[in-house]
Amino acid sequence: MILPSKHISQDQALIGVGAIVLKEIDQPQTVTRLWETVREEDAIGTFERFVLALDMLHVIGAVSLENGLIVRVKQ
Repeated sequence: MILPSKHISQDQALIGVGAIVLKEIDQPQTVTRLWETVREEDAIGTFERFVLALDMLHVIGAVSLENGLIVRVKQ
Protein backbone atom coordinates (compact mmCIF):
# COMPACT_ATOMS: atom_id res chain seq x y z
CA MET A 1 0.00 0.00 0.00
CA ILE A 2 1.20 3.47 -0.83
CA LEU A 3 -0.84 5.36 1.76
CA PRO A 4 -1.60 4.45 5.37
CA SER A 5 -5.04 3.14 6.17
CA LYS A 6 -7.01 1.81 9.09
CA HIS A 7 -4.99 -1.43 8.95
CA ILE A 8 -1.62 -0.15 7.70
CA SER A 9 0.39 2.26 9.81
CA GLN A 10 2.21 5.24 8.34
CA ASP A 11 5.65 3.68 8.79
CA GLN A 12 4.55 0.50 7.00
CA ALA A 13 3.00 2.33 4.03
CA LEU A 14 5.31 3.19 1.13
CA ILE A 15 4.83 6.91 1.77
CA GLY A 16 6.34 6.41 5.25
CA VAL A 17 9.19 4.32 3.89
CA GLY A 18 9.78 6.99 1.24
CA ALA A 19 9.96 9.65 3.95
CA ILE A 20 12.66 7.68 5.76
CA VAL A 21 14.64 7.25 2.55
CA LEU A 22 14.21 10.89 1.51
CA LYS A 23 15.43 12.09 4.89
CA GLU A 24 18.75 10.30 4.30
CA ILE A 25 19.42 11.88 0.89
CA ASP A 26 21.30 14.99 1.98
CA GLN A 27 23.84 14.66 -0.83
CA PRO A 28 24.02 12.63 -4.06
CA GLN A 29 24.81 8.98 -3.36
CA THR A 30 24.68 5.57 -4.98
CA VAL A 31 21.79 3.20 -4.47
CA THR A 32 24.14 0.86 -2.60
CA ARG A 33 25.29 3.59 -0.20
CA LEU A 34 21.71 4.70 0.45
CA TRP A 35 20.62 1.09 1.06
CA GLU A 36 23.46 0.61 3.55
CA THR A 37 22.31 3.74 5.37
CA VAL A 38 18.62 2.77 5.72
CA ARG A 39 18.61 -1.02 5.75
CA GLU A 40 18.49 -1.29 9.55
CA GLU A 41 15.25 0.72 9.77
CA ASP A 42 12.39 -1.63 10.74
CA ALA A 43 9.95 0.11 8.40
CA ILE A 44 12.21 -0.45 5.37
CA GLY A 45 12.20 -4.20 5.82
CA THR A 46 13.46 -5.57 2.52
CA PHE A 47 15.44 -4.32 -0.45
CA GLU A 48 12.27 -4.73 -2.53
CA ARG A 49 10.37 -2.23 -0.33
CA PHE A 50 13.38 0.11 -0.48
CA VAL A 51 13.32 0.00 -4.30
CA LEU A 52 9.54 0.50 -4.38
CA ALA A 53 9.96 3.57 -2.15
CA LEU A 54 12.69 4.92 -4.46
CA ASP A 55 10.44 4.31 -7.47
CA MET A 56 7.59 6.16 -5.78
CA LEU A 57 9.90 9.08 -4.88
CA HIS A 58 11.06 9.24 -8.49
CA VAL A 59 7.50 9.16 -9.86
CA ILE A 60 6.41 12.05 -7.63
CA GLY A 61 9.51 14.03 -8.58
CA ALA A 62 11.22 14.01 -5.18
CA VAL A 63 14.41 12.28 -6.39
CA SER A 64 16.20 11.78 -9.68
CA LEU A 65 19.07 9.70 -11.00
CA GLU A 66 22.03 11.73 -12.26
CA ASN A 67 25.27 10.09 -13.38
CA GLY A 68 24.42 6.95 -11.40
CA LEU A 69 23.68 8.86 -8.18
CA ILE A 70 20.38 9.37 -6.39
CA VAL A 71 19.79 13.10 -5.98
CA ARG A 72 17.12 14.86 -3.95
CA VAL A 73 15.21 17.29 -6.17
CA LYS A 74 14.97 20.79 -4.73
CA GLN A 75 11.57 22.34 -5.35
